Amino acid sequence: MLKGTRYGILKKVQPVSIHGQVSLDIFFTDVEDPDGQTHVARMGSEAVTRHLEPGDRIRLEYLVGVAVKVERVP
Repeated sequence: MLKGTRYGILKKVQPVSIHGQVSLDIFFTDVEDPDGQTHVARMGSEAVTRHLEPGDRIRLEYLVGVAVKVERVP
């Protein structure tokens, strides 16, 4: 996927420090299969909407196959 959007159900957000730079691992499942395979996307904290909670429906934006933004879907 060069550019696109994917919807999911948030399972957890886990901070990861790599050489002192904090990134976030976003664990989520597909909306159509909430008990299916868990996927993970790693991105900087500036690309993540604040106050995400497990169980939230989320939208991930991809560019060249890499997640670049995640936000809660109302």
